Amino acid sequence: MTGPATFAPLYGGRTNQVWRILGQKEDLVLKLYRTTQSNPLFRNDPAREIQCLQALADTGFVPNLRDSGQFEQAHWVLYDHAPGATWRENPSLAANVLRHLHTTAVTLNAPKGCNGSVEIADHAETILGLCTSEDRARLIALRPSNAVPPSPEVRLIHGDPVAGNILCQGDAAILIDWQCPLLGDPCEDLALFLSPAMQFLYRGQTLTGDEIERFITAYGCPDTSDRLRQLMPWYHWRMSAYCLWRAENGTDDYARAMELELESLVTT
Repeated sequence: MTGPATFAPLYGGRTNQVWRILGQKEDLVLKLYRTTQSNPLFRNDPAREIQCLQALADTGFVPNLRDSGQFEQAHWVLYDHAPGATWRENPSLAANVLRHLHTTAVTLNAPKGCNGSVEIADHAETILGLCTSEDRARLIALRPSNAVPPSPEVRLIHGDPVAGNILCQGDAAILIDWQCPLLGDPCEDLALFLSPAMQFLYRGQTLTGDEIERFITAYGCPDTSDRLRQLMPWYHWRMSAYCLWRAENGTDDYARAMELELESLVTT
């Protein structure tokens, strides 16, 4: 140690409490998990995050785990503070780190992600079943109709690769907040990054058409890109349902996020 530790709150996340710990030999990050509300789209599982950080420790795209434990009823993890800032520009950085993840061979016990239009539709309908406002009927009427079969290419996916969970420094990026990993279709990660709602909530603006194309091109897998384009209406629909649920549960900025997602849905 180099002196008394100082705890500085970090405000990038929307679920857990996170502090940067200063005054040690290296800066650290302490995450305390909130588990008061079940989330129908993004799990908040500390055990999964620990498993991912351990399994991917040698890849260079996750922070270095130092310790973990439990305080009263809350779980916590401690890891090295990663240099850099949350993603703001240069879609290639985000595409490259996701491609690195999706092509990394790793054995991990993780929940199964939605694969194919039927499973995404079922998930969206489950979320809509939790909603009660008049907008629920509007979303039901906008249900996509194209059928996309499940992909045989199931990989470990991050499950929440929004702009706030990608830290960039120079030409390198790492992924943080591994509390909701899945074994599923890589398209799910790509769609979450591209989501107008998530870009608005974490970055304050949606991606331009040029940024979207640069991201897809940089990802470098034409088959996955073609599949993603077919599935995007379903991903927009599910995200709209999620935003409605969040708005109904008191998170006001999700109402605007829902409208942005619906705008993309009707023009896809």
